[in-house]
Amino acid sequence: MKKIRAYTRDVEFDFIEWMSNAAIIKIRAASLNLPYNIERATQKEIVNEYLQVTQTILEKENLLSQIYADPNIDDKETFSQDLRNELNTLYQRQKEIAPLAESILQSQVADVLAEIGLTSLGQPIPNVWYHSTPLPWALIVSPRDHIEQTANISLDANITVDQHALLESNIDKNLNTSSLVVPIGGVGVYPTMVARTTNLEWLLSTISHEWIHNYLMFRPLGIYYDASPETRTINETTASIAGDEIGKLVLEKFYPERLSASTHDIASVAVLGGGDSAESNIQNQQNASTPRLNLVSDSFDFPSPDDIPRPTFDFREQMYITRINADKLLSEGKIEEAEAYMEERRQIFLQNGYLLRKINQAYFAFYGAYADVPGGAAGEDPIGPAVRAFREQSDSLAEFVKNVAWITSLDELKENLESGSLLP
Repeated sequence: MKKIRAYTRDVEFDFIEWMSNAAIIKIRAASLNLPYNIERATQKEIVNEYLQVTQTILEKENLLSQIYADPNIDDKETFSQDLRNELNTLYQRQKEIAPLAESILQSQVADVLAEIGLTSLGQPIPNVWYHSTPLPWALIVSPRDHIEQTANISLDANITVDQHALLESNIDKNLNTSSLVVPIGGVGVYPTMVARTTNLEWLLSTISHEWIHNYLMFRPLGIYYDASPETRTINETTASIAGDEIGKLVLEKFYPERLSASTHDIASVAVLGGGDSAESNIQNQQNASTPRLNLVSDSFDFPSPDDIPRPTFDFREQMYITRINADKLLSEGKIEEAEAYMEERRQIFLQNGYLLRKINQAYFAFYGAYADVPGGAAGEDPIGPAVRAFREQSDSLAEFVKNVAWITSLDELKENLESGSLLP
């Protein structure tokens, strides 16, 4: 880790400053006893405006990025002046409304936590506190000869893609590693960090996901998070399963009108996901930014007529295949062959509309830890199926979370599955 940080020290994210500023915002909002003195209908209006302002900001930030990336525009500052003025106005409105909207969403998640039994005397411990801002990037580092996350370092939110590539290149060249800078959806600090988004279902799930991390911090599964890849995967998979279930319950209770549209409202997700973001957020974001091309990875000797349908490209299935074959090559000591294979597969994903900058050992080390859904980057890792089976065996979500919180290894998980026993 020390060798890696020699390359990252100047661009690492300052969590202390961020948490201090976020805590001040939360304390001020709490001092006003928000949102308990606001009617439910008004609460919903506030949340909807918050999401709309966020949507407009994301759209205009994207336009601004396009201006600064356009080589045909010489005086970019003058050209973008009106747009930057609009953004400043929007930022001010977001600053005004965000604390209230966040307080509302926090209270709604807390209400559901109380209903399902994940509180003490009706109070979640710790309190549900989150704040949405542009998130740091995560530098993931893995050995080249096998897939394992040996470093996860948070980087400044403002570093650019070319800086990502240069950093990865320098680290890999000098330390003989596989690295990748990835976007994340949230961070389990306190208050928790959650990415800006306009997808309410995703937002509620991520708020809940990060709260589960906070809950587990006081129990073995959270205390020993970094002790082994097994513990990390059990923890992340638990948070993903519980976060999705809690988020769905909040949506059903407070925003039932959004249920029918939420499944298809993928285009509003503003991040790739998500550390915490599950690997599926990559698929969601790519569907939002590029047309879905019904191409297949196999080559054809002859062009197919336009009227012959081709099979849909299944992201999770194809990523699962990629992980399985990469693991096999690495287990045989064929490192260069495995890396060449992963790059070939990346090109296939690219042809099918998924703009993945790299698929390498670090990619699987990060995304493979989110095993709440079968297949995908986790490959044949048995931890995901075991955690999912433990959830199915539990009578309730609260029982599942409370019991898995004491489990830190696959062997312990298997023992409890076989015995059907409940932990203290």
